[in-house]
Amino acid sequence: MGITKSEKFTQEQNDLAVMIKALGHPARIAIIEYLLKVNTCICGDIVGELPLAQPTVSQHLKELKNAGLIKGSIEGTTICYCIDEKGIEKVKSFFDGVQYSLDEKNNNCC
Repeated sequence: MGITKSEKFTQEQNDLAVMIKALGHPARIAIIEYLLKVNTCICGDIVGELPLAQPTVSQHLKELKNAGLIKGSIEGTTICYCIDEKGIEKVKSFFDGVQYSLDEKNNNCC
């Protein structure tokens, strides 16, 4: 694939693209859903819920954290993860704007 030319887009557009890309894997969606259900947990808890090896879960957690969708705090030798509400709000605001635009147009283009 070619160069993305991300410098041609706004920081907000680039940040949102990273977040949405991070959500583009079913394991990451499952992690978000699990964290919403339990509020906070450690990596080992998530490994017990998913049909994936611990290193794979850790990589998915890293992607979600780097995208700003979850956050982690160190507690002893473990990291406790939870939803990053600011990141989720950015994604929600974008899709709310999309929905608002669609509602305003209220037409069938195709």
